[in-house]
Amino acid sequence: MKINKYILMAVGACSALLLSNCGEKETTTTETNPSYTLAWSPYTGWEPIAYMVDSGILKKHADKHGIEIKVEKFNDYIESINQYTSGDIDAVSLTNMDALTIPAASGVDSTFILPTDFSNGNDAIVSKGANSITELKGQSVKLVEMSVSHYMLARALEKNGLTEKDLTVTNTSDAQIGSLFTAADESHVVTWNPIVNTIKSQPNAQILFDSSQIPGEIIDTIIVKTAADAKFKQAIADAWYETMAVMAKKDAKAMEIIAASAGGSLDDYNAQLKTTEMFYTKAEAKTFFESDDVKKTMEFVRSFSFDKGLYPEGSSSKDDIGISFPDGSVLGNKENIKLRFDTNFLK
Repeated sequence: MKINKYILMAVGACSALLLSNCGEKETTTTETNPSYTLAWSPYTGWEPIAYMVDSGILKKHADKHGIEIKVEKFNDYIESINQYTSGDIDAVSLTNMDALTIPAASGVDSTFILPTDFSNGNDAIVSKGANSITELKGQSVKLVEMSVSHYMLARALEKNGLTEKDLTVTNTSDAQIGSLFTAADESHVVTWNPIVNTIKSQPNAQILFDSSQIPGEIIDTIIVKTAADAKFKQAIADAWYETMAVMAKKDAKAMEIIAASAGGSLDDYNAQLKTTEMFYTKAEAKTFFESDDVKKTMEFVRSFSFDKGLYPEGSSSKDDIGISFPDGSVLGNKENIKLRFDTNFLK
């Protein structure tokens, strides 16, 4: 999904920041208004942030709430999350699984203020040599280990009566996975767009499983430090959904800016949108966050994360970290809530 999206393993170098250098934290207050920072990284569902900034929509809502919002773009997804987790960033775009296994697992109390989208085919298991998931038994499957790709493989195996013990998982970087698939006569990989769109058209390549078969489980979001001012949270939500309204109308100028930010043509970006389930209104987002499906998804995610050792060292169970939902229910430890789904900013 994206470009550098679901990496949980190696921490890459920070690069291509919009407004500051790697590792630096700009002054958190101006002479008149409190200042906050939103970080994001390249991916289909987050590219609208480029237009939100370029158009002045974000500044308009920040001014309305009497605050300043700085934006930093990281080409390295994991580095943006690490900067958020270390305290240098106030809000960041990331997946639901990464929110649990990085900031929440590090003790950072965070709130999901909105879902940008969910992967609806952006992530896929692509094979040359197998015609079904069951035919992967005994084979080697390449993916970014401990990532959402790994999670999706586990779900695909589960749905087909297999487990990870039935095959060999080979850890591969997202930078190499496409070329390795191309070079081999027989190969099986789990990856995301735009890599999926590139390799699926190769001779004998076919998609065995994709994220549309687990709809709503790979959720892309914006989270904010829970302790951050509600004005900051509301300004981001309001700016995002004003941007979504423009995008939903297929405004030509807006779509060109978004596609350019994504690094391709408008046709390329529209192709990626076909497998990205965007939430274009607050009402849609609110309904999704308040659904029982999100609770079920987080149960899958926390079970996978704990089983793979992505919880803090010494954790005794997946219940050690609490996850709260809009109806007040909690998965895990109610005395240690570190991840919160909040729809107050979607009203």
